[in-house]
Amino acid sequence: MAKSYRELTVWQKGMDLVVEIYRMTNSFPKDELYGLTSQMRRAAVSVPSNIAEGHAQGTDNHFARYLSISQGSLKELETQVLIAQRLGYVDQETTQPVLSQCDEIGKMITGLQKTLKRS
Repeated sequence: MAKSYRELTVWQKGMDLVVEIYRMTNSFPKDELYGLTSQMRRAAVSVPSNIAEGHAQGTDNHFARYLSISQGSLKELETQVLIAQRLGYVDQETTQPVLSQCDEIGKMITGLQKTLKRS
């Protein structure tokens, strides 16, 4: 296991996703600032934050629990991206790379969870 959560590729990719979501939501209508914009940003931030917090807990069981929370936040974010697309705030050309990032991170989290179960 990595000595620091910052060494985990899944955490690094989660951080990249946060930046992308902040960029995406900058163009949302201002009346969404406390609605969808805020929800998406919080969900995105939750992904790498829970990976970091779980890693810091020091036990595989705790880490696995926080990875599950991170996975849930990721699915919440995917749903919100699709809602933004349906509302016309972003187009499919914008959402597709973000959804691909989410898929990749989700697979990495699942892989990490399986590794923890084996140890």
